[in-house]
Amino acid sequence: MNKHTRLIVSVLFIGIIVLAVAITRFYSRTGKSAVSSGSQIIIEKKLGFDSSGNRAFQNNEGLVGIIDSSERVIVSPEWQSIKFTNGDKCIASKRIHGKELFGCIDYEGNIIIPFVYSNIEVAASAERVLYIAQAADKKSSVVYNSDFVPCFSRAWDSCSYNNGDLTVTAGKGNYTYYVRNSDFIFKNAVLEDVCLDCPYSVNITASGLTLPMMEKISSTIGKYIKYAYSADSKEAEKNLAEISGATADKFTTLFGGEERVTSRKLLGLSDISVISSESEGGVPHYTASVTADTRITYRNEENNPKRLYGKYKAVIEFAGSNESDFRAVYASFVDTKPDYPEAAPEIQQETASQEN
Repeated sequence: MNKHTRLIVSVLFIGIIVLAVAITRFYSRTGKSAVSSGSQIIIEKKLGFDSSGNRAFQNNEGLVGIIDSSERVIVSPEWQSIKFTNGDKCIASKRIHGKELFGCIDYEGNIIIPFVYSNIEVAASAERVLYIAQAADKKSSVVYNSDFVPCFSRAWDSCSYNNGDLTVTAGKGNYTYYVRNSDFIFKNAVLEDVCLDCPYSVNITASGLTLPMMEKISSTIGKYIKYAYSADSKEAEKNLAEISGATADKFTTLFGGEERVTSRKLLGLSDISVISSESEGGVPHYTASVTADTRITYRNEENNPKRLYGKYKAVIEFAGSNESDFRAVYASFVDTKPDYPEAAPEIQQETASQEN
């Protein structure tokens, strides 16, 4: 073998070695198995699996990752826990600043939902799969759909899901939606408030109202009742000014035209409901009805003070198609005067006439 031939053979041999090393490195990087020799990742325990054969595992440090059906590591073990969902994402937890916080990752380890929640629970029914995530401070919750996209543009104070009904709370209100496929159909809302030391609940079944509109209905009911029970004209004027756009000709006080009535005392509010009413000019209208348990003080024919107890119904009408133009347009009590008891017969006169 001459010198030229030996040089060619040497170059070819070096090339073969370089190619072999390159191939080895390629398969080491792309086909690395958690159970193969030389691997840095050791499977201590195999955990749950999904429908495609991907499986969660725990390494020797107690951290969790994911391997595929060929036992190749597809998500590195850096999580406290991993829970498979029906899709291609997982609920995972990670220890951050000494706290175990939950979020969502995909099968490449990318963060889909930030790790800011103390818990993420699945809420499933025949119609829909939802995920309810509770914030780390436990003061708010977010509702996600099956793709981990927020269902609402806001967080809630609390959320619960039962038999296809999603109930969420915000401030003084509880709102229930029927979940059907990809739709959230409003069922009813109950808002709590207090007026003149009397707590009350507003039950709303009318559709087409946003949360701010419903909150405005509840607060306006309290403001109107406060106005309707005003003790004098100055107080009434002040209370009426709290109702946006209200005027005295369309918002009347309770028995305001009755000179015999000297005072009104609210004892309780009940049967408060809000329904849709007939639209006018394409503008939606809504009617709220209120029953007010009341003590009336009035003067009888002899100008003596008397008390009268009764339940009186008020009607408040609202109009508007959005939050900016929504307002109360009319409010009044159905009864214009109390149902005074009939005067007792003059017994002495009757006796005298019988003697004659």
